[in-house]
Amino acid sequence: MRPDTPAENVDHTAEAARLERTAGLYPEDAEALLLQAAAHLELAGDRPAATALYDRLLSSSAGLENPHLVRALKASNLWEYGHEAEARAIIEGVRAASPRDPAAWVIVAEALESHDELEQAQETFTEGARLLLTDVPEPPYSTHPLLFGRHRVRRMLGVAHDEWDILADTLHSMPISLDELHDPKRVWSLGSDNPAELEAEISRLRAELGAYREALSRPFPVAVLHWTAGELTELVAAYPALAEEYPSHEEHLATIEASLRELAASGTPNLGIVTGTVPSYEAFAASEGASPGDATLLPQYATTLAARGRAVGWPPQRGAGCWCGSGQAYGDCHGVSPRG
Repeated sequence: MRPDTPAENVDHTAEAARLERTAGLYPEDAEALLLQAAAHLELAGDRPAATALYDRLLSSSAGLENPHLVRALKASNLWEYGHEAEARAIIEGVRAASPRDPAAWVIVAEALESHDELEQAQETFTEGARLLLTDVPEPPYSTHPLLFGRHRVRRMLGVAHDEWDILADTLHSMPISLDELHDPKRVWSLGSDNPAELEAEISRLRAELGAYREALSRPFPVAVLHWTAGELTELVAAYPALAEEYPSHEEHLATIEASLRELAASGTPNLGIVTGTVPSYEAFAASEGASPGDATLLPQYATTLAARGRAVGWPPQRGAGCWCGSGQAYGDCHGVSPRG
C-alpha cells in the first residue's frame, strides 16, 4: 500500500499530483489511486493534505470498496500530527465495525503500537486474527502481516507464545527467526558501544529489510483475467481470433480456478482475479498501439488492472461468495475440491 521508494529519490508531492490526475482519468479506480496519492503526501510531510484526500474519499457519493481501510489510514495519519482524540475515536469505530479486510486491522493496531499503546495494539491484532482466521485451514497471504504484527507486539510485552504466534513463525521465511527479529533487546543494542553487538544488529536489520523487500516486491496480486459471460460473448464476437483463447465461458471459468490452484501449489503468494470489460480492454489495446485481437495483450491487461487496484484476492474467505458471480458460496462452486 505504502510507496517504499526512498524520499530522497522521489518528489512525493509531484507523484501525489500525478496520481490525482490519473484518478480523474480513471474514476472507477479513484479509490486505489487516491490512497497511493495520500501515502505520498504523508511521505512528503504534508499530513493535512493527506487527510484532505482521505476525507475526499470518505465523502464520495460513489461509495468505497473498502471504507474501513480509508478510515484506518486517516486515523493513523491524524495521530501523527497531533489529532490524537479524533484518531482514537476513528480507531474505535473501525474495531467496532469488524472489517473483513486484514489491512484495516493492521493499520489501526500499528497506530496504537507506534504510540506505545502495546496492550491495545495486542488486543486489536487479536480481534482481527480471531475474526479472520478462526477455523481457516490456511491463512491467506493478506493476513500474514496481521500475524506478524501480533507476534511482534506480544514479544515486546513478554507474553508467552500461543498457537497464532507459532503459526506466524511457520509462515516467516527469512533465515533469522521472528523471535530474534522482534526481540526488545534489539532496541537497546542500537545504542551500544560494543562493535560486536552493533555488527550483530546490522545483520538482523539486513534480514528484516530483506523480508520487507520480499513483501514489497508484490505491491499488487499476481492476477488472472476473468470475463463475465456477457463481456466474453461481446469480446469474442468483436475479435474472433480470441475464440481459440476462450472456447466457452464454462471452460474459461474452469481455467481460471485451475490456474490459480496451480500457482498456489507452486508457492506463489498474493493471488487475485481481475474482471475485464470490453471497452476497458479496447482502450488498453489502443494505449499500447495494438489490436485487441492479439491474445498476447491479455496478461498485460490483467497486470494493468491489478496495478490499478482492481484485483480481488483469491481464494475467497471462508463462507464468501464465489469469484465467478454465480451467487453460490465459493466452497459449493469453484472451490469444490476436485475428485481424485
